Amino acid sequence: MTQYTQQLNNAVNLLKKLITTPSLSKQEDETASIIAEYLVHNGISVKRHLNNVWCANYVFDTSKPTILLNSHHDTVKPNKGYTRDPFEPTIENGKLFGLGSNDAGGALVSLIETFIHFYAEQDLPYNIILACTAEEEVSGTNGIASILDKLPKIDMAIVGEPTSLDMAVAEKGLMVLDCLAKGKSGHAAREEGENAIYNAIKDIEWFSSFQYEKESKTLGRIKMTTTLIEAGTQHNVVPDHCEFVVDVRTTDVYSNEETLKIIKQHVKADINARTTRLNPSGIDDDHVLVKAGKTIELKAYGSPTLSDQAHMDFPSIKLGPGDSARSHTANEFIFVDQINKSIETYIKLLTEIL
Repeated sequence: MTQYTQQLNNAVNLLKKLITTPSLSKQEDETASIIAEYLVHNGISVKRHLNNVWCANYVFDTSKPTILLNSHHDTVKPNKGYTRDPFEPTIENGKLFGLGSNDAGGALVSLIETFIHFYAEQDLPYNIILACTAEEEVSGTNGIASILDKLPKIDMAIVGEPTSLDMAVAEKGLMVLDCLAKGKSGHAAREEGENAIYNAIKDIEWFSSFQYEKESKTLGRIKMTTTLIEAGTQHNVVPDHCEFVVDVRTTDVYSNEETLKIIKQHVKADINARTTRLNPSGIDDDHVLVKAGKTIELKAYGSPTLSDQAHMDFPSIKLGPGDSARSHTANEFIFVDQINKSIETYIKLLTEIL
């Protein structure tokens, strides 16, 4: 038994209910209702926009700074490797199995219980807003991006994601590039045409080998990976175009726009970025959140994966139970003990800021 046994039981029961309710990105209506009903049952007034649910602590003082607690309740589609029912929560050997348990259900329910713990306190030196949001897995416009202008001014945030309860003080951004290498068609048996595949290969080799001049202290180097390629119509025709897709993970030493400019200076293919809004993020070492995290002995690191931090223009850290390597894998699970540890950690972190 621990100090937060009741919160753990509540968190696990809520997570089980969320697992049984499919909540694929853009289809989170039912889980949004479950979360809203749970908070109302605990005496908390909630607001909702689309499939995003948020609430503020009982004694909200606009003269005080405001901390946002945020995690998402959407999931990816279960992959074909599942041997279990992804929507049937089961606990075996201390592991809670189910789609979304690790990413990011454990963090979500832990933050909910943390918010409830502080909700009615009278003398907090800050306000707390809890936001349980949608479309994180697809970086959708109807997720947290759709409610930031509806919230009071946010001064800092804790974003709940599977980090093994280490503290991510920076995370890489993302650009997806649609690339078109051009050539000239001709007969494959003759010395005709200009093969667009060969032109694409030259650019792809550049993407695989280029090293940017600046390297981030926390996030390392920018990573560029070609992930899709398509060309040709039949075996005896030299293709006049080749399309390929590049996944670019950016760092805090270049903006997405700066990174894109450098890429266009070096490759011949036509480049179209699907979006440049998913920027890298970072927080100063002397920020109160980072100092508090280090005081309670959280390990700081730079995260290679994207989260809703990309939409935030205020300082934030990423912290939560679960292992990022288990995200989107078959037979997803989270250790129940780590949910308990995360509730304790979130409460200690916020208490340290007092």
